[in-house]
Amino acid sequence: MNAQLPALYLGHGAPPLLDDPVWTAELAALAGRLPRPKAILIVSAHWEAAPVAVSSPQAGTPLVYDFAGFDPKFSRMTYATPDASALLADLRRSLGSQGDPVVTTRGLDHGAWVPLKVMYPEADIPVLQLSVPTHDPDALVALGARLAGLREQGVLVIGSGFLTHGLPFLSQANWQGDPTPPGWSRDFDAWAAELLAEGDVAGLSDYRSAPGMPYAHPTVEHLVPLFVAMGAGGAPERPGRTEIDGWFMGLTKRSLAFGE
Repeated sequence: MNAQLPALYLGHGAPPLLDDPVWTAELAALAGRLPRPKAILIVSAHWEAAPVAVSSPQAGTPLVYDFAGFDPKFSRMTYATPDASALLADLRRSLGSQGDPVVTTRGLDHGAWVPLKVMYPEADIPVLQLSVPTHDPDALVALGARLAGLREQGVLVIGSGFLTHGLPFLSQANWQGDPTPPGWSRDFDAWAAELLAEGDVAGLSDYRSAPGMPYAHPTVEHLVPLFVAMGAGGAPERPGRTEIDGWFMGLTKRSLAFGE
């Protein structure tokens, strides 16, 4: 049954996602549709490092509170996951000759722990976070492909980002919670949704020419985990299935499954 685990691309939101009853229900329902993972490997937009690095495998690794301006309660939250040494060994075998990941003392940043706290609230599944080593789509698809075999071992592979992330270009109403998307967010989401439904990897790789750019992604770290998830799905040219859609502060929540 675990062999049926897909690879996911999640819109991870900011910590206030945890107070959103709609989005939390959608993420919890997505987790409920999946076989229970043996372990989770997540690539978050909030950690860019080359060569590829991995978070601490120790049990109860502290969280990274890489945000400001939110309710102080979010900086007191915990997510004490079990020892992930076995997952690290599996990851090393998967990467093989492509290089041993740099093992760090880093904890999980909010691109990892915010969605996982909703999906698996008991924090009883080993988790490792993998860095984003490049923005090159082909290299990231190739990295994901080397992770695809982990799914057959019961590992849930997740790319965590945001399909639109033009924070400097949101309206004051968006910042106050209005979900109505700006035109650039709507246009980029529609463009991406069409290509994802077609499995058009080459088209998606040309994201800098997409409608809504550069406003949708003035920097691209929230988009590129998508390519890791596509590669980890095992057949990047196969259409992705939208699991969650809708809008949060004008940004698309579109989240997808690959490889089922």
